[in-house]
Amino acid sequence: MTKSYLRGRRLLSLGAVASAGVMLAGCAGAGGGAGGGDTVTLTLATVNNPQMKDMEQLKGEFEKDHPDIKVKFIQMEENDLRDAVTKDVATQGGQYDIVTVGSYEVPIWGQNQWLTELNDFTTKDEAYDVDDILPPVRKALTVDDSLFAVPFYGESSFLMYNKEILADAGLEVPEHPTWQQVADMAREVNGDDHVGICLRGKPGWGELFAPLTTVVQTFGGNWFDEDWNATVNAPEFEEAVQFYTDLVEDAGESDPVSFGFTECLNLFSQGKAAFWYDATSAAGSLESEDLSEVAGNVGYVHAPTVKTEESGWMWSWNLAIPETSKKKDAAWEFVSWATSKDYMKLVGEELGWSRVPPGSRLSTYEIPEYQETAGAFADITKDIMMAVNPEQPGVNPQPWVGVQYVTIPEFQDLGNQVSQEIADVFAGRSSVSEALDAGQKLAEKAGTAQKE
Repeated sequence: MTKSYLRGRRLLSLGAVASAGVMLAGCAGAGGGAGGGDTVTLTLATVNNPQMKDMEQLKGEFEKDHPDIKVKFIQMEENDLRDAVTKDVATQGGQYDIVTVGSYEVPIWGQNQWLTELNDFTTKDEAYDVDDILPPVRKALTVDDSLFAVPFYGESSFLMYNKEILADAGLEVPEHPTWQQVADMAREVNGDDHVGICLRGKPGWGELFAPLTTVVQTFGGNWFDEDWNATVNAPEFEEAVQFYTDLVEDAGESDPVSFGFTECLNLFSQGKAAFWYDATSAAGSLESEDLSEVAGNVGYVHAPTVKTEESGWMWSWNLAIPETSKKKDAAWEFVSWATSKDYMKLVGEELGWSRVPPGSRLSTYEIPEYQETAGAFADITKDIMMAVNPEQPGVNPQPWVGVQYVTIPEFQDLGNQVSQEIADVFAGRSSVSEALDAGQKLAEKAGTAQKE
């Protein structure tokens, strides 16, 4: 079967957004330029990650150079952002002029004509240099040669560790560790004043299943086989989830369902976790002395593996312009500014070079100041992002392109529901096998839909 982001003939059904409580329909384009009046106000919906907070902090520089444009930020937690933006673009609400969307949504929404094609903008804007965007990231945001979003930052995943805690225990972390090695060390260093490892447990396909799916894949499992048969309760999937939940219980945070990216970032940056497996983009915050108590004391190695050579994910948070926006020209002015080469330098000069958005532009890795300050994580981030294989991240072939997600509309709802089942495992209300048996039934419906 030919791999694809999704089946084009099914684009307008989008049952995956049942969790958003809306009936989705294709949307007609809404034209328009910067809009009437002397001042244009753009509304931007974004996730409340550190890099986006930096963008809001620096927006005054953009507004100073563009006195006729104001940008209003609406920041939300990841799950809330997905729910709000999905509802808005699916119902043609027109509430937002710019949205932060993940690499999962872009190909689906682009083919649904919910997002504005950006080729005309990038072609006319010679200084933007779209060819400078990391090729794997640009590929993920392109549908039928049309670019529908541009990356604010890109990331893979790696293992971070507190050098002091590991050194005090007399332990050395390999450059390419196995999950069993990590588990053994995490259990050994788990203590009263710090946990052995922080792993996401907060429900949500983009929260819990971002790291957990990569664990499943390197254990030899996956959501579906090559023919879209569901494999959620297969032995390899169950072994991986049992390993993950056992590790959290033995050496992880005490309330895992409350811990997503932000909570683990806070815990690790306070020196209260020995290991953390998560996004490479976290390193910028960890190495900022203004934000972290462990700056300069963090080690970075490749994502742990079992049966695969690599196990990092591939993700980017991107800026896109909904097709319903009537302020597209003004929106592109801001989008191009916030994802430009000059913005990277602005962040470095104003906020510190460790906080420059990583994984989006090749030229970022050629900035001497960035290399000097971010040397602990810059090269490994780039190397991992170029090494992961979104077409086959696991042991077996898959009929979609994507690492920690399945690029079908139904996955948003599927991943959310199965993550809720696993939350019951963390709470002691269910076993792993019971949770995955329930997940298998949900996955079978999604898999059947792909065969129709």
